[in-house]
Amino acid sequence: MFMQQTLSIIKPDATQRQLVGEILARLEQNGFRIVAIKMVQLNQEQAEGFYIEHREKPFFARLIEFMCSAPIVVAVLEKQNAVQDYRTLIGATDPKNAAEGTLRKEFAIDGRQNSLHGSDSIENAAREIAYFFADSEIF
Repeated sequence: MFMQQTLSIIKPDATQRQLVGEILARLEQNGFRIVAIKMVQLNQEQAEGFYIEHREKPFFARLIEFMCSAPIVVAVLEKQNAVQDYRTLIGATDPKNAAEGTLRKEFAIDGRQNSLHGSDSIENAAREIAYFFADSEIF
């Protein structure tokens, strides 16, 4: 049975509101296995490196400022179909458009402070996981 991995980020708005434990519990309740986890405070260079594909977009500066505003929790999640299942669980970027029962519908403040990040493809999951974790940190 092939297990897939994806990256989860609990963003600054959620860490500041002390939602980390509740979110992690919901991930496990939905069948995800947490195989790596840490809390980090991104500096501007790290945030810009992670979101490099958005560099030319008008929201880039606000995104970087937000992601550096407080610690984040990064985790590697594992399960069959992890990328798609996690994206479904977190819901649409803007909580106004997110389905009932999704994490963003429940926890996000707005489209920018949307509490969670999830990899959007298997390829991006691999790149994003490697950005935050060495192979030796993943169990």
